[in-house]
Amino acid sequence: MKDTIIDVLIIGAGPSGCIAASYLNNNKMNIKVVEKNKFPRFVIGESLLPRCMDHFEEAGLLECLKKRNYEVKKGARFIKGDVICEFDFSKKHTPGWDWTWQVPRADFDNTLANELIKNGVDLKFEHEVVAVSFDENGISTTTIKDENGNNYTIRAKKIIDSSGYGRVLPRLLDLSLPSELPKHSSVFTHVKDLNRPKGYQGTRISFDITDTNTWLWVIPFKDNTTSIGYVGTTEYLESFKGNTTDKLKAMVRESDFFKDRFEGIDYSFDPIMIKNYSISVKQLFGNGYALTGNSTEFLDPVFSSGVTFATESALLAAKLTTKEINGEIVDWQKDYAEYILEGVNVFASYVKEWYSGNLQTLFFHRPENPEIKKQICAVLAGYVWDKSNPFVKKHKRIISTMAHLINMKNKETE
Repeated sequence: MKDTIIDVLIIGAGPSGCIAASYLNNNKMNIKVVEKNKFPRFVIGESLLPRCMDHFEEAGLLECLKKRNYEVKKGARFIKGDVICEFDFSKKHTPGWDWTWQVPRADFDNTLANELIKNGVDLKFEHEVVAVSFDENGISTTTIKDENGNNYTIRAKKIIDSSGYGRVLPRLLDLSLPSELPKHSSVFTHVKDLNRPKGYQGTRISFDITDTNTWLWVIPFKDNTTSIGYVGTTEYLESFKGNTTDKLKAMVRESDFFKDRFEGIDYSFDPIMIKNYSISVKQLFGNGYALTGNSTEFLDPVFSSGVTFATESALLAAKLTTKEINGEIVDWQKDYAEYILEGVNVFASYVKEWYSGNLQTLFFHRPENPEIKKQICAVLAGYVWDKSNPFVKKHKRIISTMAHLINMKNKETE
């Protein structure tokens, strides 16, 4: 294959890569997408947030997803002991989408990729980036290995790395950094949900908290399959004996709310364990490239923020890349890195305060404060750039301050 020069090379065909590719293709950019895996393929990140619906709509990908009739997600349920905290996305501080989906990602990602191909995007599966270099003008030369093991090169004016957990450019350019978040791990699988209650009781996404650091996710899909997974400290997950199936079954039995629902049900595949999953990067962009989604920073699955950050960053990177290639001056530090990191930092505060116990204090305190709940709900819906929301603007201190006030009040009434 002869060397080719194009406008943009996109690495990865997950939601991030597809959003970027669709926007660029709609704006007449000459692009190529390379994906290491063959689709459909399994991946986690199955619970979306309403904010990402804006991205699919703007990129022209919403209608193809609507046709798949995925399970609608109108909120989320958090369970701790006998207290249940329900968040309803129609009751949030920030205007925006009131619903989204719970999706089996194999089908979801394949739907997006096929829509790109239908729209004429050059997308190649089983093509792996193995090397990359940049000249002084930011023009990249990328070596790619195809499905037959043959190498070819692509020259591009810009690379958008949407490789997710593959973290292609962070690996090749030595950009990875350890996360400042606590070290947690997860073990997860799918099950045929034979004992699922009827109606919304059975289909809503739930998080059952065993203790401050440990929780079970339950994400039901339309086909009566459900994703289940436990998150806890790495030490806790490794304390259970046996293989991953033995570990997960033992953990599920610790959930008073869900143990009967999943007892005796075979897993669809051997549970997968990911250890110490939180990770960061030194920088979000460089001369000739931009990192998006989990190629930048992965926080924690507790608030399902992964796909939303992937699509938010991908759409913004595609917009700025279009401007740059069309000759406009782009300030990548201000307009991209600082903006994306604002949202990342908000969610990072929520993750830290979840595991400190402060956010859980706010969730499960009774009686509930409706206004505070609306403000928190907007964050959980993905609207983390709305500074009219005190729980966005003051995210570094408001959660701990409110939790302290609640704890003080509780002591006074004891």
